Order: sequence, then C-alpha cells, then structure tokens
Amino acid sequence: HNVSGFTETAWKNVDLYSFIQKKKEEGYIKHIGLSTHGNAEFLEELLFEHPEIEFVLLQINYIDWEDESIESRKCLEIARKYDKPVMIMEPYKGGFLADVPEEAEKIMKEYNPDRSVVSWAMRFVANIDDVCVVLTGASNLEQLENNIYEFNNADPLNEDELKILEEVSEIINSNITVDCTKCRYCVDSCPEEIDIAKLFDLYNKHKLLDIDEWTQFGNAYLNYSKLEGVGIASDCTECETCIEECPQQINIPEVLKDVAKTFENEIYGFTD
Repeated sequence: HNVSGFTETAWKNVDLYSFIQKKKEEGYIKHIGLSTHGNAEFLEELLFEHPEIEFVLLQINYIDWEDESIESRKCLEIARKYDKPVMIMEPYKGGFLADVPEEAEKIMKEYNPDRSVVSWAMRFVANIDDVCVVLTGASNLEQLENNIYEFNNADPLNEDELKILEEVSEIINSNITVDCTKCRYCVDSCPEEIDIAKLFDLYNKHKLLDIDEWTQFGNAYLNYSKLEGVGIASDCTECETCIEECPQQINIPEVLKDVAKTFENEIYGFTD
C-alpha cells in the first residue's frame, strides 16, 4: 500500500518485490497488486521494472483528473499501456467532494436538482473504462448504503455535465490558500533544502478540507519528514532568498510558519 517516492527507500531496502513473489509461488498470494499516490512517471517506472505486478489501485476523481501533482488521468493511461486492471480509491477525495463549496453545489443543483453532490463524483469514476473496482470509505451504515445506491444508479455523465465538473474543479481550486504555481524556483534556491512547492501543495489540500484533525495530507507530510536529508517547514531560517525567487511574490517564510503549525503537532506525532 502507498508505494511512492516517499516509501521507495524502505521497500527497496527489504527487497519487497522478491518477498511478495516468493509468497505467491508458495501459494499464499493469488494476485500481486499495489496502491500508489505517485505520479505517472513514477508509475511507469514501477510497472516497467516490475512486470509481476498484476493490478494497480489509483487515486482517481474529477478534481485530481488533470491535477499536475497527482495526474489521475495520466496514471490511468499508464496502467492501460501496461495492460493492468485498475481499481479506484479516493473517488470522493477523502469526503471532500461530498461537501463542495456552495457556489459549486449551486451549479450542480441548477442543472439537476435531483442529483446529490456525491452522485456527480461517483458517476465520474464508475463509468471510466478498464476500471474493475471502485473503493469508497464509509463511517456508518447510512454512508455505506448511500455508496451502494449511488454506484447502482451511476449512469454516464453527458458532455454538459463533464463541462460542469470542469467548472466545479475551477471553483474548488480558486479557494486554494496559497497561490503557488509549483515553478520550484524557491526550492532550487533554499539553503535548507525545503521542498517548498511540495509542502505548499499538501498545505493547500489540507486547508480545503477545513478541519483541525488528521488528514491524508498531514500524514503525507509526516512521511515526507522522515526522509533523509529533506527540510521541513520548521527548518526555515527566514533568509528570504525564496521571496526573491518567487514570481508570485509569496511571503514564503510566513506561510511556512503556518505550515509548521498545521502539520508539526501532536496529531501527527511531532513533539517540541
């Protein structure tokens, strides 16, 4: 699970793939598969190097479809290229697409008042070719029953509805906290080797959820912080070299203070 650049060193050190292949030969495993939040380039390298992988579990939903860091569509195309069955996770993006901004929900309801916000997200993933399973989370029986209902009634989206989802995605992205374009000029100049663009991306996605509790993005921050030789938000010395490099003129040191406050706390196991 979660095979990515964050975890690559760990599974290579223990020769994970040889171990899994051996267990399959011994009859303990029927099919070898993996989940990944990596981008398309990472997935292609993985499938090229490990033809023993039989299926993949990918993060796919309408907001991540063309996202430059997640690359849902491109990852799906890579899986197709290597003829791997695809399972989908995060169709609601951790529940985020079940509670979209009011402006976005209004557009959906004006087009079809009988369709729930959740149904739009389910219909998007349920009708993608080459997908064999859609995994959804449920906190209670009601949510489980609703997931089953939406899947059973997930008729394909028409062209107008797909355009509406593009508009909804733009509305959601317009609510981003930090207007970072991921040019990475700041990253190249940072003496503390802080991957500012990556941390801002996690921070923005966390803020969109508008909750003060554990999130998948905070967990990704924690995993990143464990990598050798990387800088995290609290390592910033406020030298302001990054501000000089930033085309958007973001006050990066000030934002990094809030990134540290958001992620480097007891929720994720950080201590003073």
